[in-house]
Amino acid sequence: MREQPFNAEPPRSALVSSYVTPVDFFYKRNHGPIPVVDDIERKLPKYVVTVTLQCAGNRRTAMSNVKKVRGVGWDVSAIGNAVWGGAKLADVLELVGISKMTSTTKSGGKHVEFVSIDKCKEENGGPYKASIPLSQATNPEADVLLAYEMNGEPLNRDHGYPLRVVVPGVIGARSVKWLDSINIIAEECQGFFMQKDYKMFPPSVNWDNINWSTRRPQMDFPVQCAICSLEDMTAIKPGKVKVCGYAASGGGRGIERVDVSVDGGKTWVEASKQQKTGVPYIADDMSSDKWAWVLYEVTVDVPHSTEIVAKAVDSAANVQPKNRRVWNLRGILNSSWHRVPSRVGHSNM
Repeated sequence: MREQPFNAEPPRSALVSSYVTPVDFFYKRNHGPIPVVDDIERKLPKYVVTVTLQCAGNRRTAMSNVKKVRGVGWDVSAIGNAVWGGAKLADVLELVGISKMTSTTKSGGKHVEFVSIDKCKEENGGPYKASIPLSQATNPEADVLLAYEMNGEPLNRDHGYPLRVVVPGVIGARSVKWLDSINIIAEECQGFFMQKDYKMFPPSVNWDNINWSTRRPQMDFPVQCAICSLEDMTAIKPGKVKVCGYAASGGGRGIERVDVSVDGGKTWVEASKQQKTGVPYIADDMSSDKWAWVLYEVTVDVPHSTEIVAKAVDSAANVQPKNRRVWNLRGILNSSWHRVPSRVGHSNM
């Protein structure tokens, strides 16, 4: 029997085996037991959008090395990139009289709330729920989906069968699985995971002085990259080493550059980036998947034991910070340089 709630991430090396993450290697984040639900009818045009989803707590373990935080101890693999198929939320809302590009309804609705069949202890046994602004939900270019397919196949139970929300460019907690209902509300969802979790606080805030109402729910995730071809303290032969990984940024921002260093950040080498095979990747170009990660690689010379470092820059010139100064008590949004200590010695690499 699986532990409940079931949370799992793949080995980091599995993430860079393909641009589209196989369903079996896509991280699983749940807040309660996985429900059993029936199938649905599909009556609206299907859209297919490639979207990277990332748990807000991705790389939390490294943040805990600075100071202990609460939450699932994710390494670097609480992230995945999939091809989602479903109806656009903007089309669904139009069916009930809410026009596209609407930010406020006549009755004062400004947010769209998604309620799951998933029950969780944080809601005192009630359903998991989250919301996004109505302006985002009714914007066709935001590509918010009510998805029933993942990588060309029907959703499986772990990923929200039969229907889930996919909200591109924001933390995974807003992409509600096992969707039960949609509500138009005046204020943000008042659920636990909107109001008392997944918020960013400064390092001065602890569990004794926290005031949840002083911060808005986290939506976009920051620019992020990780090295996936090397585990911590990997033994490698001296000489040329190929470094591979992923890079992504929230809000539809592309990746302008990924830099890799073998001397702790004193000097850098730019890595090559790719999404689809045979198609050149250019940040924010129409031919690129704007909601998806890029995979990068570069070959570097490693003559002795060292710390290999990677950092990404997105199309808005946001760059990952050098240190883990983004520490916060919930351990979310760790976007500091990814560092992999490597030991030069005998190896089959």
